[in-house]
Amino acid sequence: MTAKPYEVAVRAEAELGEGPTWDAAAGRLIWIDILGSQVHTYDPSTGRRTVRRTEQHVGAVKPRAGGGLVLNLRDGIGLLDGDADGGGFRWLHHEPVPGRRANDAAVAPDGTLWAGTMRYDEAPGGGSLSRVAGDGTVDVVLDDVAVSNGTGWSPDGRLLYYIDSPTRRVDVFDYADGRVSGRRTLAAIEDGAGFPDGLTVDADGCVWVALWQGSAVRRYTPDGELDRVIELPVPLVTACAFGGAGLSDLYITTARTGLSEPPALAGSLFVVPAAGKGLAQPAFAG
Repeated sequence: MTAKPYEVAVRAEAELGEGPTWDAAAGRLIWIDILGSQVHTYDPSTGRRTVRRTEQHVGAVKPRAGGGLVLNLRDGIGLLDGDADGGGFRWLHHEPVPGRRANDAAVAPDGTLWAGTMRYDEAPGGGSLSRVAGDGTVDVVLDDVAVSNGTGWSPDGRLLYYIDSPTRRVDVFDYADGRVSGRRTLAAIEDGAGFPDGLTVDADGCVWVALWQGSAVRRYTPDGELDRVIELPVPLVTACAFGGAGLSDLYITTARTGLSEPPALAGSLFVVPAAGKGLAQPAFAG
């Protein structure tokens, strides 16, 4: 019998597990349940877990350079001055839009937060990707998005990878001084293989893509060639990130929302030990 490449890191029933992020300062993984309005942490060295509820749907959570967390929330960008275990909350940028919620986000090499949004009905053009500075200044980068999802940078910081899920593409931009240009396709996901969701970039510049309704994570080379597939026992695979000692373990979030008969492990957090070598992620400069 062939050994499975994955392990179950945290058996859970997250409605929409998402956004795994390695918090190097705390030595733990942060991940979220968007529709469950929860921020989860997991320390792989001790097995310790925490869960903190947010007041509204949360699309992403990232560490801050000075301590605490930044949250991409339904109604804007919030700050926790403590961490996922406690601490006071305040808004950095508050801009409610009826029918819209936050989705995936990532921190750029310069410490800005690139925060995505989408409409609950996933209407084309209803979402955006914005650059949020530490002082709360928001600049819209892309304003014609349906489901803003995976965002990440090449090891040299000169390329931005981005996913608007319904396009079934992983796109790449040239990136310099907080601006993007030259949008083109890195990889297209064929019919029947699911929709691209979250992504992460490894130290070799390869792009790992989670496939919603595809039961898998794929790795694409910097030239857009598919060179690895990790199959999982659940259909709704949402995002992935490297963490653990040496950033060698690949953590994968999953969901169970909308499934009439969810598999037993749907909504759990998976890990692929020694999957590769990740990149250290910058913290939000705010």
